[in-house]
Amino acid sequence: MKLEDIRKIYFVGIGGIGMSALARYFNKNGVEVFGYDKTKTTLTKTLASEGMKIHYDDDISQIPEGIDLVVYTPAIPKTHGELNYFWNNDFPVKKRSEVLGIISRSKKAIGVAGTHGKTSTSSILTWLLKVGGVDCTAFLGGIAQNFESNFIEGKSDWVVIEADEYDRSFLQLNPDMAIVLSMDADHLDVYGDEATMHQGFYDYVDRVKDGGYVFVKDGLRMPFSKVNVTYGQFGIERGSYRAENVRVENGFFVFDFKSSKENIDNIKFTLPGKHNVENATAAIAVAQQLGVTGDDVKKALASFKGIKRRFERIYSNDSIVYTDDYAHHPSELNAAIGAAKMLFPNKRLTGIFQPHLYSRTNDFVDGFAAALDELDEVILMDIYPARELPMPGVTSKIVFDKMKNPNKTLVTKATLMDTLKDKKVESLMTLGAGDIDTFIQPIKEWLERL
Repeated sequence: MKLEDIRKIYFVGIGGIGMSALARYFNKNGVEVFGYDKTKTTLTKTLASEGMKIHYDDDISQIPEGIDLVVYTPAIPKTHGELNYFWNNDFPVKKRSEVLGIISRSKKAIGVAGTHGKTSTSSILTWLLKVGGVDCTAFLGGIAQNFESNFIEGKSDWVVIEADEYDRSFLQLNPDMAIVLSMDADHLDVYGDEATMHQGFYDYVDRVKDGGYVFVKDGLRMPFSKVNVTYGQFGIERGSYRAENVRVENGFFVFDFKSSKENIDNIKFTLPGKHNVENATAAIAVAQQLGVTGDDVKKALASFKGIKRRFERIYSNDSIVYTDDYAHHPSELNAAIGAAKMLFPNKRLTGIFQPHLYSRTNDFVDGFAAALDELDEVILMDIYPARELPMPGVTSKIVFDKMKNPNKTLVTKATLMDTLKDKKVESLMTLGAGDIDTFIQPIKEWLERL
C-alpha cells in the first residue's frame, strides 16, 4: 500500500501516545481520520479539536463507509468487536508499526531504539535538528514541550521515529540512521528470555539502509555485520562520541562533548541526570552527521523544555519540589531517583510508585525493591494491569516484602491521597507508566494549599 492511496483512515485505539502521533500525521496530510478509544482523555479531546472524529463505544455502527486503511495497536484486546469486524470483512488492517515502516521506507528515517530513553532522545534530537536547520518530521512517544505535541511536522525528507522493541515492532522499520540506547531485559512476555530480546535489537540494526549510520551506547555488545554501514559508539567518558566533565552548575547539568566532527565545550542542558546527558550525546552524534553546528547544539540544549512525564517539574516553592516521571523499569527508577538526589541533595526524597504490568513486576521484583530502597520514603501503589489479566500471587506486596527500606507504605488508589497528606514532604516524585498521572493535579493542588 502506498501513502498516497490512503484518503480515509480508521484507528482502533487512537488515544495511545504512538497511535495519536500517527493519526496527527495523516490528519496534517489531508486524510480523513476516524477512530475509537475506550476512554475520553485530554489527548483524545485535543485530537477531536484538530478535526478527527472519535467515539468511545465498541460499536461497529459508528464506523463510516469507505475506509482505506485500519490501524490498530497490540494493546487492543483480540476480542475487540470493531477490530474483529475489520478482520472478518477483509479490510486492510495494519499494526501501527507496519504503517511507520511504510513511512520509514518513503522518507529518510532516523530510528531511536532502546529499552529506556527512546522518547527523551527522540525529542532532544528533533529539537536539535529543528534549531540546526533540518526541518524534520517526528513521531514521539510523549508530548515534547517545545512543540506541545507528540507529532512534529517538517518539510525535509528526514523523519525521527521511535523504534519500539515491544512486539518486535522495530523490525518493520528500515532506517537510514539508527540509535541503540539500551538493551536491558524487558518485555520478556514477548521475547521469552534476554538473549532472544537482544537478538531482536541485532536484527533491527541489520535493517539500516546501505550507506547508513548506527550509533550504539559504548559497552553494549552488538555484533556489527553490515560492511557498508558506519558504526559509532557514544557514552559518558567513553566512545567516539562522548560527554566529558559532567557537572551541576546553578541547577543545570553542564558537560563537554568530544567527537572527530567537532568538540563542543560547556553545553548547558535543561534535563537532569547523567542518563539524559547520555541521551543528548546520542542525539548530538546524529545531528553532527546532518550538519548541525556546535553553536546550534548549545542553543538547542539550553532551550530544550523537556517532555511531559519525563522528570517533569510539576510544582516547587522554597521548601518543596514535586517531580513526575514515567519510570516503569528498575533501570529507569534508578536513573530518575539518582537525578533527583543529584539535583536536590539536601532534601528528603519521597517516592510514590505504581508498578506497571503483572509480568514486569514478577520478572523484576528484586530490581524494583532495590531501586525503591534508594528513596528516603516509599509509597507503593497497586499494580496497573494495562493489557494483562492478573497473575496468581503477583501483587505489589511481593515488591514491598523484598524492600529493606523501613519507611514504606502500601496503598491503593482510594487511600493514596489520605496517606500522602500525613507525610511531611520535601522532594516528592510520582513514578510509573500506568494511570498514576491522574493524581498529578490533585497532588499539585494539595501542595499549593500547604
